[in-house]
Amino acid sequence: MALVWASQFLSIMGFSFALPFAPYFLQEELGVVRHGELQLWVALFSSSTAVTMGIAAPLWGLLADRFGKRVMLIRANLAGAVVMSLMGAAQTPLMLIGLRLLQGALTGTMTAAQAFLAGEMPHERRGLAIGGLSAAVFSGSMAGAFCGGFVAHWLGYRMAFYVSGGLLLAAGLLVLCCTRETVVPAARQPAPDGSPVRARVHWRDLSRTFYGVLAMIGAIAFVRQFDMAFLPLLVQEIHGSLAGVSLWSGWLNACGSVAGLLAGLATGWLSDRLNPLRLVAVAAVAAAVFSGWQMFIGTFAVLFPVRFGTVFFAGTLEPALNAWLAKRVPEARQGVAFGLASTTRSIGWTVGPILAGGVAAMNLRAVFGVAALGFLALALLFRLALHARTKSATRSA
Repeated sequence: MALVWASQFLSIMGFSFALPFAPYFLQEELGVVRHGELQLWVALFSSSTAVTMGIAAPLWGLLADRFGKRVMLIRANLAGAVVMSLMGAAQTPLMLIGLRLLQGALTGTMTAAQAFLAGEMPHERRGLAIGGLSAAVFSGSMAGAFCGGFVAHWLGYRMAFYVSGGLLLAAGLLVLCCTRETVVPAARQPAPDGSPVRARVHWRDLSRTFYGVLAMIGAIAFVRQFDMAFLPLLVQEIHGSLAGVSLWSGWLNACGSVAGLLAGLATGWLSDRLNPLRLVAVAAVAAAVFSGWQMFIGTFAVLFPVRFGTVFFAGTLEPALNAWLAKRVPEARQGVAFGLASTTRSIGWTVGPILAGGVAAMNLRAVFGVAALGFLALALLFRLALHARTKSATRSA
């Protein structure tokens, strides 16, 4: 478990080393400076990887259930190492978007790590395992954004992408050399007659609640990603120039990642003890308050604690539902389950930044207000789901 956490720390550190600075990379290295054009390319950059990830994730999930989840985690990290390094050599915005599409099709380290851990851990420890994985993700994001800001400032944005590729390579080699899979993949399990068992998805084995959880994961991704791509532009607006802005953006991302780290640890512990729907309903209301507050901020002294609160409460939402998937979905179907969760998450990631780009073209600050309304809508959705579940349990009794 600790080795998978470590690999995911390195993996997300790699992605966070360069991706948060893409709006600045587009301006300084690729020459995109006009206001409306910049907003368009930032929205496309943020959403494009989710399109191909949503298409590819179920396929990778099927292959994970059949041939093993460990090999899928290795594949995701090594493919990410190649694609991120190539981004550093991009010469046009279109080339950058093309590589982002390739990234979505070939990577997905978080989904692969979730499926790997869920299959390996005892049932009573899966909430902790998934929560700890979320903590590794946020701590990796913190380290990547913080260190990447310095590298981008002193050595340039292209070098940040090259270092990103090196970190993903290290993550892949760690899984390859230091982990093993104890759950026998379906392709190697003998059937009673001696023939191999095919990994087929029996949709009837998955409850209606499962599909409801998938829809919630997609809705969470939509709201959380709505303002994420445009946060660097808010930092640039407050800072007043491009000079040195990567340092401020890196520090802010690191601050948010600390909040996500704490949220992941807390959620992993609480999800083994509390109803996940009750937990996320309260967290969504708090996230709405902090998200809306960002509309009115004019100094970094206020932005940092407010962003901390936004990410902390928003960061509890999806890990609670991932813990539910890890506990309730049979081991033989978890590759597919997390693959489908990645697809619904990718739909949210795709639609959110595109709509946010239209809002940002009119008013950058309004993006954060719309995100706050989205968190309130999530809170209402979770309360309705909790009420429906309670009502169903009462009828069954």
